[in-house]
Amino acid sequence: MKNKKTESNLEDLNQKILVQDEIMALAKANSPRLLNKFRLIYPDFFDKLSAIQPNLKNSELIFCIYLKLNMTTKEIATCIFVTPKAIQNRKNRIRKKLNIPSEFDIYKWFNEF
Repeated sequence: MKNKKTESNLEDLNQKILVQDEIMALAKANSPRLLNKFRLIYPDFFDKLSAIQPNLKNSELIFCIYLKLNMTTKEIATCIFVTPKAIQNRKNRIRKKLNIPSEFDIYKWFNEF
């Protein structure tokens, strides 16, 4: 009985890893499928964002996904073909829209979110 439970847990873990890898690959490829895939797998994420700021655009939601994935400024800039400075500006705009205090690490906020 214990073996079956352990196998089931391992299968669940493998599934999670595969899904996370797929989402990361979609993010790095700047795929238009990223938003829908992430929405299917983590619907609560968007519900919580909507509770704070209901008027976020799709591009802002995608940017929040990048932050939730813990991608660095440079990684995000490379994926979406903009400068790191443009990413810093987007972080500041998202920070204001979501009322994230400037002294709080935005990545930590998204990880705890």
